[in-house]
Amino acid sequence: MARIKPQALLLQSKKKKGPSRISATTIVMYILIAAVMAFFLFATYRHWSRRSMLQRDVGEGESFFAAQKKSDVGKYALISTTKGLITVELFKDGSSGVVDEFVDLCSKDHFNGMQFNQVIKNFVIHGSNVEKPESTEDWTSRVKNYAHLDTSLKHEAFIFGTSKARQGGGGFDIFITTAPIPDLDEKIFVFGRVIRGEDVVQEIEEVDTDDHYRPKSAVQITGITVKQNL
Repeated sequence: MARIKPQALLLQSKKKKGPSRISATTIVMYILIAAVMAFFLFATYRHWSRRSMLQRDVGEGESFFAAQKKSDVGKYALISTTKGLITVELFKDGSSGVVDEFVDLCSKDHFNGMQFNQVIKNFVIHGSNVEKPESTEDWTSRVKNYAHLDTSLKHEAFIFGTSKARQGGGGFDIFITTAPIPDLDEKIFVFGRVIRGEDVVQEIEEVDTDDHYRPKSAVQITGITVKQNL
């Protein structure tokens, strides 16, 4: 049997030797890397969480101020006339732009002294600062053709609105219907309804008029006060 040389035994001993141990320095390095990654992830999460909360707070703040601004617009218009007081509930939700314009004009006394220059029995009373002959002729024609109009769509009596043609130089005028009438959406933008003073509207409706529906004795608005509550 051949004897194994010492060098061969040394080589065999090295091959059978187990894996070398990880040094303490390497372990510490791995721990530090894991700690840095954990801190980075936590910082990222905190940043986006705060940003989301901030955006939510800003959004809620804007919604609050928008709602507060909207609620500041008066809900009721108290129209003082030479025949008495008419109270109108304003439709802020569906007609906010027109209501805002109306309220702004009220604050500037735009309607003070406005005449009801067209009074059409069982139809409308119309107040305006500008009287146009063609306007009177147009309404006269509509009344004469009243029976021939489509009555499938109707406005209630005592609705409150303004002319859609007011941009044509006629200013912001006022219409109050005095009966359920054929649809006037082509002419009138409705933004309220009379809730008190229907008798005053009817009294204005009963005044004597000429052949062009103009009152023979002046009937006018003396002022309009806008209120949030009655």
